[in-house]
Amino acid sequence: MPAKDLGTKYTCFKCNTKFYDMNKAAPVCPKCGADQRESPAVKGPPPAERRPRAAARPVAPEVEEVETVEAAVDDEDLEADEEAEDVEEDEP
Repeated sequence: MPAKDLGTKYTCFKCNTKFYDMNKAAPVCPKCGADQRESPAVKGPPPAERRPRAAARPVAPEVEEVETVEAAVDDEDLEADEEAEDVEEDEP
């Protein structure tokens, strides 16, 4: 025998009885008579009690430190370079 459409399955929020609503307009528990539309688990808090979400904090971009490297230049190297430049300029 094929299964008949029994409607939506509920678990009563008051007495934990499992039942089907038999496609009726009001899902009422057959054991205790509680209307399942009044279940506190289904409803959220009233709109007046809801708190707005806090705005997200802006994230500051990370700045990487750049190391400056100063080349150690000897005075002798500078004098040698200057002399080489002078020689090149003198040649025809």
